[in-house]
Amino acid sequence: MNPFKKIATLSALTATLMVSSCVNDLDRVPVYDVTSASVYADPANYKAVLSRLYSTLAVTGQQGPAGKPDILGVDEGTSSYVRLLWTLQELPTDEAVIGWNDQTIQDFHAMRWSSSDGFIAAMYNRLFYLIAASNEFIRETTDERLASRNISGQDATNARIFRAEARFLRALAYYHAIDLFGNVPFVTEADAPGAFLPRQGTRQELFTYVESELKAIETELAAPKQAEYGRADRVAAWALLSKLYLNAQVYTGTARWNDVVTYTSKVITANAYTLEPTYANLFLADNNTSKETILSINFDGLYTKTYGGTTFLVHAPIGGSMPANQFGVSSGWAGLRTTSAFVSQFADPTGATDKRAMFYTDGQSLAINDITRFTDGYAITKFKNVTQAGRPGSDPAGEFVDTDFPLFRLADVYLMYAEAVVRGGTGGSATNALNYVNLVRQRAYGGTTGNITSAQLTTDFILSERARELYWETTRRTDLIRYGRFTEGTYLWPFKGGVAAGRAVEAYRNVYPIPATDLVANPNLKQNTGY
Repeated sequence: MNPFKKIATLSALTATLMVSSCVNDLDRVPVYDVTSASVYADPANYKAVLSRLYSTLAVTGQQGPAGKPDILGVDEGTSSYVRLLWTLQELPTDEAVIGWNDQTIQDFHAMRWSSSDGFIAAMYNRLFYLIAASNEFIRETTDERLASRNISGQDATNARIFRAEARFLRALAYYHAIDLFGNVPFVTEADAPGAFLPRQGTRQELFTYVESELKAIETELAAPKQAEYGRADRVAAWALLSKLYLNAQVYTGTARWNDVVTYTSKVITANAYTLEPTYANLFLADNNTSKETILSINFDGLYTKTYGGTTFLVHAPIGGSMPANQFGVSSGWAGLRTTSAFVSQFADPTGATDKRAMFYTDGQSLAINDITRFTDGYAITKFKNVTQAGRPGSDPAGEFVDTDFPLFRLADVYLMYAEAVVRGGTGGSATNALNYVNLVRQRAYGGTTGNITSAQLTTDFILSERARELYWETTRRTDLIRYGRFTEGTYLWPFKGGVAAGRAVEAYRNVYPIPATDLVANPNLKQNTGY
């Protein structure tokens, strides 16, 4: 096991040192067993604190799987960063429905959420928890602070690398905030810790800030593929910049296709990551061995016990006649399936031709008449808690999983490059764009039978290809918005807008509302239009 994968969950003693409140209504639960001064006085502690920043993406609190949550106001099992992000990015789309009636969960596919929604507030709070924690780490590891503690040499060098990674994680959280909420509170390490009312940054301002941060740390992060598994290197920064630029027209009103080409090319020409030969291996319990994943959120059935993350993505899609043991777990939660609209993205949904079509159909109907009935809608078998050799994950009870969640991977970068070129981005070539798409499809088809021609490489084709390649990886909502097909009537799927045939919904739902609780607490904030 990679050491960082394990250490990411063993640093609970540092978990609350860096979460001084920057948004005074965030429901944090600090337990100050030790002081910030005592921890940062010893550079040997810095990696443990950094690991807690990374593990904030995976775990939900100070102990696993529950009992000492980072945030309140929501069931802790549902409150992990990955699970909340997945809920907000996938459930409102054609890629997913859920059978449960927990709180307001059905409002997402029906696209009728409100500013009082608990899941939306939890995602918002989770984002600012990570931002606050990162700010504190960055503040405590400035060159001035290091010098005042007489930290120098390799310790100081390591601290600067760690600081760059904290800046990356903060940029990642702000990127998700921009994408999900638009205009949000803006705080950095320059804002003194303590309760205060932050001002609201505009989407354009925050876009520029994230862009500048990622460019500033490019050379401070580890060289390509030189970081420990699960930690960000320069390629991760380039991949995040690519995603930022890919959606620039949505976020700022100005397209940045040339920049998408530039930064996806940096990723590709670094030659540090290669396509995983077998698509299914990307989502197994030993997917940490893959050379394709640029950055993952790491899980371990013994050391990262959470009901969120990939534990959710393995258990929740199992129900009906599905054998849970074949997925490396003891039971299914009978929740997640997909819609016929997504199934139709595959010419052959059996998986016999395109191996990415991972559907369980035995006892499952293609049509959905009742979202709450698990057997309505095909089940998806993408994420499993078994290794390539067929062995189950490390948790002998079969409850918590070892499967890591890929945040960025090379196939996504190939498809971003192709889309930018097709949309007119300069600095690349149509030949390369076609080649990259066909490389992705050759893996899916096990040969060249799925190759397309240059005439077939259109923006519509790329949107469908992104669905086939990246489903359930938290890209679909963002992709549909970029293409003008999320709230609009130009593309419908079952129960979009709460009706069986699907319908257009209000355009303001392209962003989520600022939680009502934050509006009450902070008069500097203005609600997003329509809510």
